[in-house]
Amino acid sequence: MADNQPAGTQPHTAAPEQVFDQDGNPKIKDSKGRLVSQKKANKPYLAYQKYREEEAKRLAEKEDRKRIRAEKIARGEEVGPEERDGDSWSLWEVIKTLLVLIGMIALTGQLVTGSLVWGARGRLTNVRSWWPTNKTLFSESQLAKYDGTDPTRGVYLAIDGDVYDVTEGRRIYGPGGSYHSFAGKDAARAYTTGCFQTHLTHDIRGLNEKELKSLAHWKKFFANHEKYRHIGWVQHPPIDPNTPPPVHCDEERAAADRAEAAKAAAARGASQLPVTNTETPHTSKEEL
Repeated sequence: MADNQPAGTQPHTAAPEQVFDQDGNPKIKDSKGRLVSQKKANKPYLAYQKYREEEAKRLAEKEDRKRIRAEKIARGEEVGPEERDGDSWSLWEVIKTLLVLIGMIALTGQLVTGSLVWGARGRLTNVRSWWPTNKTLFSESQLAKYDGTDPTRGVYLAIDGDVYDVTEGRRIYGPGGSYHSFAGKDAARAYTTGCFQTHLTHDIRGLNEKELKSLAHWKKFFANHEKYRHIGWVQHPPIDPNTPPPVHCDEERAAADRAEAAKAAAARGASQLPVTNTETPHTSKEEL
């Protein structure tokens, strides 16, 4: 027995000596037993270490409760409802989080670009295009009623069979507008050739590769426009394949078309149909 220690008493353990860093900040042990200074720079690390310790303790207690519950069930004892997993999210929590994120993104866009949708334009930002609408199959005579001359009706136009409501552009497509001749009809050929007098037709036979690409551009223009809506289709009567395609308004292009037609006719052993050009050459086309 140690000298001067009363019988039946536990040996006295001295308190651990407090350790400080060179700046006088106290040091504590982290989860790995290392001494870490409590200076400001280490606060996040220490907070994370504390969180990990508390999380490990919580999980251990949870596993212990699950074990006890399983033992009670095995003995046939009554148990309460199973503990809800705190790590899983409810549907409402997921929705709420998404709404908060969307709101933060929108507000940031308003601050940075002056627009809640970050300056985006097109179908995605046009709320009216989000809901499906009834589509209509027009005849050519039905479509012609929507050329803008009747102020009680909308203004419609078609391009390669697709009909669009362009009422928002009545100033352009209505009477007196620059492109009123396109309203109430399918003038697909004129969009790509620039022949605004003789090519106001859906007949796109004989267009070259460049013109077909131009037509695809205009179809995409209307399909993605933020104000114009696709409302249906127009049904055209079939085109007689024995009739020649419309003559181009540009003399050089018309001559090339006639030469190509002559070659085709010669190959078939047939005579070429006479064609005439009645339109003044059109050399420029404004953007619609």
